[in-house]
Amino acid sequence: MTKDFLFRGDLARAGRAFASVSIQTIATDTGLSEDQIRHFERGGDNLSGEQRAALKRSLEKYGAHFIPESDGYGYGVRRRYPREKLMRLGTWEGEGGAWDHNS
Repeated sequence: MTKDFLFRGDLARAGRAFASVSIQTIATDTGLSEDQIRHFERGGDNLSGEQRAALKRSLEKYGAHFIPESDGYGYGVRRRYPREKLMRLGTWEGEGGAWDHNS
């Protein structure tokens, strides 16, 4: 049985840590203030559904993968790419190449 996915502050905080991206970068990407993001990450209910969706999309863009509750297992977050691929992407970007985060 799969429940509707609820994007919560603890997931946002964990996703940002996994993606190694700053609040400033996410704030710029989403149009949210750094304070709004911090408050949400600490359990605040200060973001609209649209703002939560923008925050989730931004974190996914930077490599977080959010997992809904399913079949008796809890929700969570993990890195979108395995460590080996992340290392190759970093090397390629360091050489001036761009990468497509959707591949």
